Amino acid sequence: MVNPAIPERTRSGTDDGTPPEASAEAAQAAPATSAASAASTGEVPSRRKALILGTLCITLFMAMLDNVVVNTALPKIGSQLHAGVTGLQWVVEGYSLVYAALLLTGGTLGDRLGRKRVFLTGVVGFTLGSMLCALSGSIGELVAARMLQGVGAALLTPGSLSIIRNTFPDPRERARAIGLWSGISGLGLALGPAVGGPLVDAFGWSSVFWINVPIGAVALLVGRRVLPEFHDGRDRFDIPGQVTGALGFGALVFALIEGPSSGWESARVLTAAALAVLALAAFLVIEATRAAPMLDLSFFRDRVITGALMSGFMVSFGMFGALFFLPLLMQDVYGWSPTMAGVGSLPATASIMVAAPVAGIVTGRLGPRPALVSGLTLCAIALGGLSLYGLGAHYDQYVWTLPVMGLGMGLSFAPVSVAVLERVPGPKAGMASAVTNTMREVGGVVGIAALGAILTSRMTGLLHDRLHAHGVDAAHTHQVVAAVTNGGAGGITASRALPPVLRDTVDSSFVEALHLAFRSGAGMLALAAIAALILLRPQAKRRDLSQSSEVGARTVAEV
Repeated sequence: MVNPAIPERTRSGTDDGTPPEASAEAAQAAPATSAASAASTGEVPSRRKALILGTLCITLFMAMLDNVVVNTALPKIGSQLHAGVTGLQWVVEGYSLVYAALLLTGGTLGDRLGRKRVFLTGVVGFTLGSMLCALSGSIGELVAARMLQGVGAALLTPGSLSIIRNTFPDPRERARAIGLWSGISGLGLALGPAVGGPLVDAFGWSSVFWINVPIGAVALLVGRRVLPEFHDGRDRFDIPGQVTGALGFGALVFALIEGPSSGWESARVLTAAALAVLALAAFLVIEATRAAPMLDLSFFRDRVITGALMSGFMVSFGMFGALFFLPLLMQDVYGWSPTMAGVGSLPATASIMVAAPVAGIVTGRLGPRPALVSGLTLCAIALGGLSLYGLGAHYDQYVWTLPVMGLGMGLSFAPVSVAVLERVPGPKAGMASAVTNTMREVGGVVGIAALGAILTSRMTGLLHDRLHAHGVDAAHTHQVVAAVTNGGAGGITASRALPPVLRDTVDSSFVEALHLAFRSGAGMLALAAIAALILLRPQAKRRDLSQSSEVGARTVAEV
């Protein structure tokens, strides 16, 4: 029986098609969603659709921009708030920790309580957190405010994508909308360094947080008027799943954050890793046995969804790692200012702006496979290309890798979201969106940690050998290595105080180790492209994921 509250999808003409939305579970939710579903049956006027999409895009841009813009403000924050490396690290990573831990919770709350309500609550939380960040007088206050921002972002991000899912019922129109939404979010990530540098130079570090306040206020006022409300009508909450999921993902991200700086064998890292394993194992057992789970594990029985989620994880793995280390290369080795380094990233920014909307159009016509495989391949080429240029390379030699990187990122964002949302029922759109964004966020944290570990390990070995060759004794060698490899090369600036010959040794070792990290990331992305090519291939039949897992009934729809 087709749920009347959710429009039956028309055929998009793609090889990947879409699953039917017949569902006993969805049908039970129909009475609760019938009033809201008018907006998802094609009755929403075009002007209102544009306002809805614009509101969702600007809030996500705000969240993505703030995810990276703070990096350029860290030196000023450290000097004015008297913070050390550890405190500054948590200014950045406290946000990521809370965001990754609560994304699934945010998606489920939206499905239960209403996506508009939870989305606007997230906007309020993020805007308030931004204001408190700007007003912080100590590093502890700033970290706490950043965590409040993370809570807000975790509530608004899943709601943003699930509202798009219900507002644009036509598959091609939805793919174009997600393409624009993805382009704006990617633009926020790419513009972070370019915007942050001039803001900090002109107005101080607090300006990178004040810019969110008027944006959030406008989004809240407009969103209250134009956003439609959607929910699945169920009032039961998966409390055990909420607790174990947040604890598991939070502990995992904490271990990955602390590993490079505290040591992978330190007690705090091993304790967090063990807690993550136990909590996530309990989470999976709970979700497999509950009637109304926080995460429907049947998602992962669909190889297209699995392939898309894996691809989203790997794009973040490689690209977040590159975006983290490139500013270090430009500023600490090449001596660029934050503003110059930000301007230098603009070719990547422009390419994302071009590629993301195109990816939405291509995905709407051909399905997610062509754009996603192409995006992963281009990302692999960009990282591999960056590993070809040594210490004496000039910007005009390796600048070609930046638009290639931007094209790869832009082509990858929309297909991942489209592939997942096209294969789940409407009532689970918030959950699916949260899973997608959780995989991306964890992928970015894992990428920075893994590539940072590769870089640090290689750099440590090179420095020991090369400093010994220069006649530096073991004690001083240990001091230099400890200084410049602090937090995955975050202490590279310590080499500025060394004699020129040793400083050149540190720089050349850093660049050579960075090349190994880039090549490793490129190899992983290439394997991901092959996996996506296989997993997202056209199939004759596919499972209807909207069927109740309790009953275990199965239906098969012809493509």
